[in-house]
Amino acid sequence: MNTVTSFTTHTGPVSNAYAELADQGVLIADPAQLEAAGLLDDVLAGVSAEQPKGFLSKLFDKPEPVRGLYLHGEVGRGKTMLMDLFFAGVPIKQKRRVHFHEFMDEMHAGMAAFRKSVKGKDADPVEAVVRPIVKSGLRLLCLDEFHVHDITNAMLLYRLFEKLFAHGVTLVATSNVVPDELYKDGLNRQLFLPFIALLKEHVTVASLPAARDYRRMKFAGQHVYAFGTGPEVRAEMDRLWLRITGGVAGLPGIVESIGRQIPVPLMAMGAARFAFPDLCEKPLGSRDFVRISHQFDSVIIDDVPQMDRQKSDAAKRFILLIDNLYDRGVKLGASFVVPLEQLGKDDRTAFEFQRTVSRLIEMQSEEYLAKGLRDAPSEVAG
Repeated sequence: MNTVTSFTTHTGPVSNAYAELADQGVLIADPAQLEAAGLLDDVLAGVSAEQPKGFLSKLFDKPEPVRGLYLHGEVGRGKTMLMDLFFAGVPIKQKRRVHFHEFMDEMHAGMAAFRKSVKGKDADPVEAVVRPIVKSGLRLLCLDEFHVHDITNAMLLYRLFEKLFAHGVTLVATSNVVPDELYKDGLNRQLFLPFIALLKEHVTVASLPAARDYRRMKFAGQHVYAFGTGPEVRAEMDRLWLRITGGVAGLPGIVESIGRQIPVPLMAMGAARFAFPDLCEKPLGSRDFVRISHQFDSVIIDDVPQMDRQKSDAAKRFILLIDNLYDRGVKLGASFVVPLEQLGKDDRTAFEFQRTVSRLIEMQSEEYLAKGLRDAPSEVAG
């Protein structure tokens, strides 16, 4: 077991949880990650100590939010894992964690609906989407993968967060880039610069220069697919699961998607494990699979069957699922009842399945497994 002596200099829910994982051998302790855990402890302590305010108070008072954190670093350095520990340790209910692009999609959809329903050009759609957030009492907003690449988000962010910060919302965000490089070379970027100043006014900006690419280490030298049925295949998937979670068995959880909940049989350390029917024999669609691909960097699917005409709907969902995981760069582990080239036996989906099999072949390659997540465009709500 590899630990660092600086554990004694950091105490708090995130640092303690991190130290416990290192002691258990789930992760290799890294001084940079430990420093980031200490910064998250500071935010957690401030948010936990802050007294919630009533709706009218939040509307008319202008409370100063607890100073947040903007944690940036290269892919695979542990940002998501630290956010997991932080969010789980925050003892208040008025908290929310969501992928940045999903959050912005929600804001745009809310404003579009407001414009359609309200007459009068003086109405403010930004205020309309902020008001229910304030009314809910939200005190902590955690955004994964903060990255601005389109002008619609760039032009909205200042007005949106000016109001959220004014109502006492604390922001914790992870990103692959420093704030000064957000929307770099974007159209009319000078109009975006006030948001960068606003952001730095309300968050501590910290880098995470961890020494290792932990996400890549999970899959180095691993066979991610197994074929056939029976206890040996299951055991192979169990071993892969424990490898990518660092030995954590995992617990059931949920993925929030368009106001409903998708059950996740097992989730741990940024990974999720499903049986094939959990994803492909339930009424899920592309937007749901986008949510899953944004929430997890690794997904295991057990017992993928051969899909003939009797499983036509399941085959279509499987095609959508693989498309979304592939576009995002999510790492896939799976057990298949038959070889890949025999999976699709429905002539109605034969053409699409050719692309799916090609992607499945690529997704087990060392090159694919070594790459980080892609910043695939999210599906903009309309």
